[in-house]
Amino acid sequence: MIYLRKAKEEDLLTIRSLAEHTWPTAYGKIISAEQISFMLDKMYNKGELLEQMRNGHHFILASELKEDVGFAGFSALNLEAKTFKLHKLYVLPKMHGKGVGKILMNEVVSLVKAQGGEFLQLNVNRDNKAKDFYEKAGFKIKETVDLDIGNGFYMNDYVMEKEL
Repeated sequence: MIYLRKAKEEDLLTIRSLAEHTWPTAYGKIISAEQISFMLDKMYNKGELLEQMRNGHHFILASELKEDVGFAGFSALNLEAKTFKLHKLYVLPKMHGKGVGKILMNEVVSLVKAQGGEFLQLNVNRDNKAKDFYEKAGFKIKETVDLDIGNGFYMNDYVMEKEL
């Protein structure tokens, strides 16, 4: 059985560890190992995660048999437009196909709705097979973006949106 909990500051290293274990599978055939390392260092260092948490990002951890197996992170994007953003959703490769991502997604949608959200957006790499997962969850491509993240690296993404 999958259990969910709201992440606390003491869980930030767990989130980092989960990212380190999921990113090579998620991105290894899409972007270079150097870009993966750069992005993990930039986006998942404890200081950055703590800053995100202090600025309104909510993190949810999924566990099975007391082992953390995935996480999601989201925040308000534009409260006036009732739009939120799913920033992160990663599940350990050994748990793929077991419904953990769907459970995390459903929890994010419930929490966003509870905060008055009507739209949920996310970015997904254009070559990431997770795009299919998001489409099955009701997301539609809103736009295509190329984001300069520094060090000569880009994120070549689709911005996807779901009406809640």
